[in-house]
Amino acid sequence: MAERILTGIKPTGNLHLGNYIGVLRRLKNFQNRGECFIFIADLHALTLPIDPEVLRQNSIDIASFYLAAGLDPEKATMFLQSSVSAHGEINAVFQNYLYMGELSRMTQFKDISSKMKDSSIGLGIFAYPVLMAGDIVLYDADIVPVGEDQTQHVEIARDLVNRFNNRYGKVLKMPKAEVSKVGKRIMSLSDPTVKMSKSNPKGDIFLKDDINVIRKKIMSAVTDLGCEVKYDPENKPGISNLLVIYAAMKDISIEEAEAKFVNYRYGDFKKEVADAVIEVIEPLQQRYKEIVENKLYLKVLQEGAIKARKVADKTLKSVHKAVGLLDINE
Repeated sequence: MAERILTGIKPTGNLHLGNYIGVLRRLKNFQNRGECFIFIADLHALTLPIDPEVLRQNSIDIASFYLAAGLDPEKATMFLQSSVSAHGEINAVFQNYLYMGELSRMTQFKDISSKMKDSSIGLGIFAYPVLMAGDIVLYDADIVPVGEDQTQHVEIARDLVNRFNNRYGKVLKMPKAEVSKVGKRIMSLSDPTVKMSKSNPKGDIFLKDDINVIRKKIMSAVTDLGCEVKYDPENKPGISNLLVIYAAMKDISIEEAEAKFVNYRYGDFKKEVADAVIEVIEPLQQRYKEIVENKLYLKVLQEGAIKARKVADKTLKSVHKAVGLLDINE
């Protein structure tokens, strides 16, 4: 039986190059490798304040860029989290099987809460891992491709599966996190010690950026002392980050990228990186624009929601039965 792969992305900002390298460019591999479910985590986006129009547009952008990157609706199921009611329903059950102590130790919660006043921290931030655990187990996922910063959430989902199955029998499937070996952590161009995010217009390459802007950002990227193009994240974080980006764009190893740029000057090296990025992003943008203009994403999301509900509702029913909730439709 083919393995089932589940991945999602939160529509809280502009998609950037890190999103492309970490997820979008791997779509074809996912959908050819097994049964693939891809969702837009719009319920998760509500855990922090977000403008409604921004949320709607971000959801359209993600769906459209997924399709532009090669998602095949015949091979992969793409849907909005909010279109499958089982996500919210299973969350109401699972919140009783993860504990406040372990949730308070989650890195994401500690990072966000340290920057906010206690009175302004919503319950959704604290209980984020509960909803994410539900996202994963609803689809009997074998593999969950995530960034390094999300592996902790998959681990707590595994804890929940163990806890639930020990009490009720083998009801839930055990998921496993999978982190890409190349490009697993793309750093900011303006500060290569921090991860590329969705909120730094100078240090991030957004997928909707004008091509000339992309080139300018790469040519202005922070580099390091010396003149050697070498992969050394500790001593040469700027150059190392650009090498990772180049390797990902060309689908080669870091070692192969290093070998190509022996004796290169930084300026010439940056130009090659910019060319490699633009070679991929420019046609991606063209496909994205066509999809948005023709609203091709709507039909895919509608059909995807129907497929997703069938799978999710089956798991939800098993969970309800296991804990003793009465099914009046039997």
